[in-house]
Amino acid sequence: MIVEAVPEELHELHIGRRPALAGILGVPARANGVVIFAHGSGSSRKSPRNSYVAGRLREAGLATLLLDLLTLEEELDRSNVFDIALLAGRLRMATDWAASDPLTRLLRPCYFGASTGAGAALLAAAGDPRIAAIVSRGGRPDLAGAAALAQVTAPTLLLVGGFDNVVIELNEAAREAMNCDRQLMIVPGATHLFEEPGTLDQVVEHARAWFLEHLPALERVP
Repeated sequence: MIVEAVPEELHELHIGRRPALAGILGVPARANGVVIFAHGSGSSRKSPRNSYVAGRLREAGLATLLLDLLTLEEELDRSNVFDIALLAGRLRMATDWAASDPLTRLLRPCYFGASTGAGAALLAAAGDPRIAAIVSRGGRPDLAGAAALAQVTAPTLLLVGGFDNVVIELNEAAREAMNCDRQLMIVPGATHLFEEPGTLDQVVEHARAWFLEHLPALERVP
């Protein structure tokens, strides 16, 4: 249920009960998909980087759902932050919610995962034909496990910074474990958080193109 409106036509909401997950939903006119974000450890639905990416995706006609997969109390237990199965289950719950909410029910869901959130996104997508596309930013897809990676059917774009050497290797291994349409793209001059000038804009361009390429031309009900 939507409980509070915030600037820029965004809505603060809570999904589910026991626990209720906090999220920020934005649905532009004639959206043709909804991108559900899964942030990494130590971040939140208000992550400046993901918020920036989400804003640019809405400019391209994509709805966005920035989501906290854990409650504040659950985050106090650090084991929960790295419990990929738990996070994936919460992401599936959010996907089910999006499929029933009047604002998003006609929109194909996509996932945008960062760091550990990418592992959760891929695990959640394994065997789920509803997911239209996935983008991983500086992600740890290996955390989903080889068995789950082999079951992902959604086209997947793996974006890694050129200076993020260890993560590049992990993404290369994950790519080999996957059977779907997938691509590994290196962003030159970027480190793990894509804080260098212009690097996050490259993430936006690649992610936007990937989602739009793999989404059908859907129209929302007026």
